[in-house]
Amino acid sequence: MNLEMIRAAYARGQGVVRRTPLLSSPFLDEIAGKRVFLKAECLQHTGSFKFRGGWSALSGMDPEVRAKGVIAFSSGNHAQGVTLAAKMHDTSAVIIMPKDAPRVKIENTKALGAEVVLYDRASEDRDAIGAKIANERGLTLVKPYDEPFVIAGQGTCGLEIAEQAAEEGIEHAEVIACCGGGGLTSGIALALEADAPSFKVRPAEPEGFDDAARSLSAGTIKRNAALSGSICDAIVTPQPGDITFPIMNRLCGAGLVVSEGDCLKAMALAFERLRIVIEPGGAVALAAALFHGQEIEADTVIVTASGGNVDKAVFERALATLE
Repeated sequence: MNLEMIRAAYARGQGVVRRTPLLSSPFLDEIAGKRVFLKAECLQHTGSFKFRGGWSALSGMDPEVRAKGVIAFSSGNHAQGVTLAAKMHDTSAVIIMPKDAPRVKIENTKALGAEVVLYDRASEDRDAIGAKIANERGLTLVKPYDEPFVIAGQGTCGLEIAEQAAEEGIEHAEVIACCGGGGLTSGIALALEADAPSFKVRPAEPEGFDDAARSLSAGTIKRNAALSGSICDAIVTPQPGDITFPIMNRLCGAGLVVSEGDCLKAMALAFERLRIVIEPGGAVALAAALFHGQEIEADTVIVTASGGNVDKAVFERALATLE
C-alpha cells in the first residue's frame, strides 16, 4: 500500500468520483473555539466516501475477473459504494448485510441493483456465508477497508483535502477522520504525509467502539468487546485492519472518542449551520472538533463528514437536540 496507488486511484476516478466541498461556518467555529472545516463526503455518490474505495477496487480489477461479479460485507455504505461501482462497470454485486442495518441502507443497496443477503450478526458467521457464495459463483471479494485498492480509493479524499486546504491558505491543521476499520483514516494519512506533511491525522470513534484509539495507545491491535449496539453503525468494526493499523500507528495522532449524544448534537448542528445531512457514524469527527476541543492542539481542524445515510427516526432524534 503506497502513495502511488492513491494517485493512480485518483486518476481512475477523474470524471466519476465527486470532488466534495470543504465547508465552514462561523457558528461552528464559535462552538469549537477554533476554525473548523468539514469535508462533506456525505455528498459523494451513494452518500458516503465508500464510493471512492468501491470505484477504485472495481476500476483496478482485471476485466475478466470483474465480469464474473463481486461480493462484499457491509452494514450499508460500503454496500452501496461497491454496488454502484459494479453497476457502472456492467457487472453484478452480492452484498452480505446484517439484518439490523438501517433500513434506508438495505433498501438503497437493493435499489442500486445488488443481490442482498441478510444475516444475524449475533448468531451467524458472515465470512462463512460469503465464502460459500463466492466459491459457488466465482465472485471476487471487495473488503471494506483492509484491501489496498480500497484504501487507495479512500486516500483520494486526502489528496483533495490537501488541495482544498492550500486553496484556503491553511498551513497547519489537525485532520480528524471518522474511523471504523481504518481505510479512510490510513488512506488520508498516506496522502497528507506527501501533500500536506504539517497536518496531523487523528481517528474519531464512538464510546464503546474505540478500538483504533486503544490500539494506537497500546501500539498493537485491540478488539472491541461488542460488534453491535451503537447508532454509529457505519464505523462499528471488530478491530483495525492488518494493513490499515501499521499505517495509522506510524502516521496518526491519538484517537478521539465521543458519546452518541455528542454525535446527535453534531448532526443537528451540521444541518442547522451547513444544511447538510450526516449519519451518526459520519458525525463523530465533527463531534470531536465541536465538543472535545481541549484534546485538540491545533487552531484549525479539518473533519470528515464521512456519510449521510441516516434513517428518518434517528435524524429526528438528532434534530430534537436543538429544542
